[in-house]
Amino acid sequence: MAKKVTKVIKLQIPAGKANPAPPLGPALGQAGINIGEFVNQFNDKTKEMMGDIVSTVISVYDDRSFDFILKSPPASSLILKAVGIPKGSGKNTTKKVGKITKQQIREIAEIKKEDLNANDIEAASKIIEGSCRSMGVEVEV
Repeated sequence: MAKKVTKVIKLQIPAGKANPAPPLGPALGQAGINIGEFVNQFNDKTKEMMGDIVSTVISVYDDRSFDFILKSPPASSLILKAVGIPKGSGKNTTKKVGKITKQQIREIAEIKKEDLNANDIEAASKIIEGSCRSMGVEVEV
């Protein structure tokens, strides 16, 4: 018989750098997960993605066991990494903080395609372009 899922936790954790300190420790502790075991498994699976933030969906079962799914990094962090800036603009319509090329947008869309609600790479690119505009990053034509 299949185990019953009691809780689903969604977190964004730096790849390969998970530790039991807040905010990760309290979130896992409240769910009854063995924090040390999760940290070790997560760091082993993400050591090749060092430097990225990884979206993680953790399913906690009634016997306090768990499994987790790793998703691609958030589009905003990929955009910031491609442009080479620490953060987006607070006033995206008046203050632009950087420029991004169509090729860079396409590369980000390739990474994010499986997590986006898009039928093809062109639609995924448009979604990423919208994220760029909302962050104050100018899209070069």
